[in-house]
Amino acid sequence: MPQIAPLQPGDPTRLGPFVLSGRLGEGGQGVVYHGQDQAGGRAAVKLLHVKFSGDATARSRFARELRAAQRVASFCTARVLAADLEGDTPYIASEFIDGRSLRETVEADGPLTGSGLERLAVGTATALTAIHQAGIVHRDFKPDNVLLAVDGPRVVDFGIARILDSTATITSRAIGTPAYMAPEQISGGKVGPPADVFSWAATIAFAATGDVVFGGTSIAVVLNRILNHDIDTRMLPEPLGGVVRACLRKSPDERPTADQILLSLLGRAASGDASAVVLSEGAAHAADPDATRFARTGPGRVTPTGAGPLPPGGVRTGSGAPAGNAAWTGAGAWTGTAGQAGTTGNDVPTGASPAFRASPGPTDPRPAGSGGAGAVPVGAGRSGIGPAGAGPARRRRKGPLIGAIAAALAVVAAAGAILAAKTGFAFGGEPAQSGTGDATVASRSPRPSATYASVYEKALKTRRLTIGVRGDVPGVALQQSNGFSGFDVDVATSIARSLKVPAKGITFRRVGVGDRVRSLADGSVDMVVATYSYDDNRGDAVTFAGPYYTAHADLLVLAGSRIKKLEDLAGRRMCAPAGSSIARLVADKAGVEQVPVGDYAECMNLLTRGEVDAVPGDDLIIAGFGNRVASLKLSVLGLRLTDQRYAVGLPRKDVRTCKAVADAITRMYDDGTMRALLRKHFGNVDFDPERDAPPMLACR
Repeated sequence: MPQIAPLQPGDPTRLGPFVLSGRLGEGGQGVVYHGQDQAGGRAAVKLLHVKFSGDATARSRFARELRAAQRVASFCTARVLAADLEGDTPYIASEFIDGRSLRETVEADGPLTGSGLERLAVGTATALTAIHQAGIVHRDFKPDNVLLAVDGPRVVDFGIARILDSTATITSRAIGTPAYMAPEQISGGKVGPPADVFSWAATIAFAATGDVVFGGTSIAVVLNRILNHDIDTRMLPEPLGGVVRACLRKSPDERPTADQILLSLLGRAASGDASAVVLSEGAAHAADPDATRFARTGPGRVTPTGAGPLPPGGVRTGSGAPAGNAAWTGAGAWTGTAGQAGTTGNDVPTGASPAFRASPGPTDPRPAGSGGAGAVPVGAGRSGIGPAGAGPARRRRKGPLIGAIAAALAVVAAAGAILAAKTGFAFGGEPAQSGTGDATVASRSPRPSATYASVYEKALKTRRLTIGVRGDVPGVALQQSNGFSGFDVDVATSIARSLKVPAKGITFRRVGVGDRVRSLADGSVDMVVATYSYDDNRGDAVTFAGPYYTAHADLLVLAGSRIKKLEDLAGRRMCAPAGSSIARLVADKAGVEQVPVGDYAECMNLLTRGEVDAVPGDDLIIAGFGNRVASLKLSVLGLRLTDQRYAVGLPRKDVRTCKAVADAITRMYDDGTMRALLRKHFGNVDFDPERDAPPMLACR
């Protein structure tokens, strides 16, 4: 728990609805107090220094901090609770994070290792991705601004963040903490998201080694090391070590983006942007103390010829190819052979807004283990990156070694039970599987499906199937207290019926986006009918049957709206859920004002209140949300900007079942079943869905 110092003479005892009970800290802009509202909710309340209260520039900077915090989706960050920037005592109240800073933790307990280091890397990468997707540059990413809470790390303090789309000028003076600044912050170059990426990597290196890796006895020494020296990253497991090396490139253009960092750490193909579903997976992974994905590589065992001990500060001049298996090309892609990428989302940032909560059912923590080692890069590094095996790194170890080993063994032994209790993914009462490979099977009794040559054979002989579905999208697949309902659920029921399995023989399981491949590989489910995008996930180690529907990128508007085509959006307001690639697509094509929010539930609230004019998304999914709005008639425009083929996931190489499922889908279109289901689940929305069977994929 963070230290709370007593209030000092002259400190306020109340700010807005918060009663103040102590000081959490003080910075250049103001004092941060511990506050509590009438309901007992705790908050960190930042008050602008009295000496700045009449300073218009300081108030403007404070207002910019508020805008920055409000625009960032609350993935691994501190949520803004209240603010007053107009009164005599301007303040911002944000979520109280019960945890020490990363700096305090490392200084007290030593470097992070194992799952602790992994949670830190994934959680902070998730936060940085959300920050950058909101158009923000943090500009002061450092160990003091990372708090280690029980549910994972949180990135805080946007006090010097810059709004990327702001026209305000920023002074040329360097802003940030010297040892974690990027080279361009020192040299006077353009400071953008790559600077945060560099600072993130320096922070992770500090966490893994216990040293301020660009530290020194004076600011001049620190700045020289940042500009001219490289650090040894061999204490980091792969793929983290390779990612950190890539992030510490001296040239901003050669560093990966925050999205690419997160995708790589989650074992996904490091290309494109991280969707909100990926952000959710990152946050869930960071919150799980037992999640493990990184290879457990120890210090480098091979020392390059001529490589001696590191100089003070853990840095080395010169260049070299990093040992290990990662290399960033500098062109936005990993080189080398790529493992199986994990599943990607379908542009559906879900969540529960107070006024539009989709379901009282269980949440979807999107556990790790989504499939394979992902795009693990291979090859030689560029010049300017220190050799991974270039001599011993200084590392402080604190605490008894035997106790640490015993604790690690205890965590491994209990991992399955804890993960099952936390995620609800211990199917059939069996322990949840740990491990990262999408074809990995834990040492457990095989499920009944393993005794059959195919799912088709199992269905015919047992008249039973276990089908994975989503549980968080109204109209599509929603889990409530009385079970599952929605279009996907009915499609799955119809497919099962064609395989001679009656409705009473179906067990539906909620399968998170990141858990589909594993669930099919270990037999937890027999098939997945869950808006599983073939286009985004064709590299998964599964067999795809279908597609059962072709969705399109489109817009949801009020029926009768003057918006009839994309050009009509010019100058209007469009909801932009965090991580939505479709929102970015529409914004690129039309002069629309984006209104950033955390999820689609918030979008529906804004649309029904008239605060936005349109909601972007896959037509099937936005129609599902719109179908629940009883007070207004909504319409899907029918723009059909892009295609998204939803297919049925089956165990790998199960060609027999694939052909049977494809036949069942074709019959559903031919006999009118599909048309009836679309009308049943989306009939309250003015929506013209696809009515003809899409071309079936080849079963392989």
